[in-house]
Amino acid sequence: MAAPSELVGQTIGHYRIIEKLGAGGMGEVYRAQDIRLRRDVAIKVLPSLISSDPERLRRFEQEGAVAAALNHPNILAVHEMGSHQGVPYLVSELLQGETLRDQLRRGRLPHRKAVDYGVQVAQGLAAAHDKGIVHRDLKPENLFVMKDGRIKILDFGLAKLIAMSPAAQFDAPTLTARTEFGVVMGTVGYMSPEQVRGQPADHRTDIFSLGAILYEMLAGTRTFHKTTSADIMSAILNEDPPAISEIAPDLPPALQRVVHRCLEKSPAQRFQSASDLAFALGAISDIHGQSAFPARAHNYPDGERRTPLAFGVLPWLSLLALVAIWWSSPLLAPRVLNYSQLTNDGHRKSPTGVEMAGMVNDGSRVFFTDGGGDSGLTPTLAQVSTEGEKQCLCTFPSRAASSSTSLPPDRSFWS
Repeated sequence: MAAPSELVGQTIGHYRIIEKLGAGGMGEVYRAQDIRLRRDVAIKVLPSLISSDPERLRRFEQEGAVAAALNHPNILAVHEMGSHQGVPYLVSELLQGETLRDQLRRGRLPHRKAVDYGVQVAQGLAAAHDKGIVHRDLKPENLFVMKDGRIKILDFGLAKLIAMSPAAQFDAPTLTARTEFGVVMGTVGYMSPEQVRGQPADHRTDIFSLGAILYEMLAGTRTFHKTTSADIMSAILNEDPPAISEIAPDLPPALQRVVHRCLEKSPAQRFQSASDLAFALGAISDIHGQSAFPARAHNYPDGERRTPLAFGVLPWLSLLALVAIWWSSPLLAPRVLNYSQLTNDGHRKSPTGVEMAGMVNDGSRVFFTDGGGDSGLTPTLAQVSTEGEKQCLCTFPSRAASSSTSLPPDRSFWS
């Protein structure tokens, strides 16, 4: 295989190398075109130290197969892995954006953005941990921020293949072939205490590393910022980082507690799962007016967008449906449910017999004609209160007389 600097323009398998994108301890990364599917991809050509050791190459292939099985929107999608002229390579999706390290070089992040990034990384870690995969080398350089704000975790399953350089500084990558006791692995500055001691590391070491990244995003400075790698390792083992409130007093206290819990020296005192950490960060985000989970595009695969119907559109549709049903329902015919007798004195009661035809009421009294007709009694305009008390207002000796009689002028009546 050609030297890395000579790969541009070459073809590896069915991939044509277009340009070099970058290089690091994990190898060289190129932009390439998939000739068969006509899409752009990224190809990482791994260091020669892997290809020169059959055992490491076997482990790389095993780890690569596991990493390729991960299917999560916050983890880099691995399409294919192989070897060309004895040099292993890895084909993955091509990302557009920048690393988290690029953003941190411009200063600390707003705490809502930092929480959002933290939730996404924790969700990706949880998916990997569920399959038994621990990253072991989580750092800002391995977190890629897409243009739409999604986070992609890079280099899953490869960290354990890299051996630390003797001259490594706080940002130097660490490469190791095994995870036996006494083997130091990780990146100095983001390693957990158990990694510094060379002890076996489980999923909680990724939680410590994410805590260090959260601290750096919120405070704008590295968690354990010392001059040399030895001093940093000593601080990881023996010192607590300064409280974030001393550097950024505007942060919610609950957020500071979450970060410092991730940075506990003992794994048993940290969050015991990445899912728990994602939940804790999401709860803080909800309290402070920004929900981290339901409606973000980064929770779904590329090109797919969903609307949280259960919390947005459906309640309004349900309300409109109920209003429409109520509006279109026919009114029920009125019916008498109950009645009360106002008087029982044996006199004839009539709504007629005076010029004012019909019974009249003012809400508290009912006016009617008492007597007249065949009763032999002189017609009398009477009133009965709704409480049952009867009063006589006036007597009409003749029809003509009735026309000059009026009801009290300070009342309003209707027939």
